[in-house]
Amino acid sequence: MSIQRVVRIIAGLFILLSLFLASHYNGVILTEPTWLWFTAFVGANLLQSGFTQWCLMEIILSKLGLKHG
Repeated sequence: MSIQRVVRIIAGLFILLSLFLASHYNGVILTEPTWLWFTAFVGANLLQSGFTQWCLMEIILSKLGLKHG
């Protein structure tokens, strides 16, 4: 799998996880609306990487051995 594909998968998982953690379910202690800040952080990083072509996750994944393209 290419780095670009893995970055999209990780970003999607982070967003879905933070939305899940921010939602209010009765009886679940870990839910907290401040998790939406994590969603905003991921979205802001996706936006800036679209303009600057720089993504920290791509750098991390390349150091772990994944290939571009």
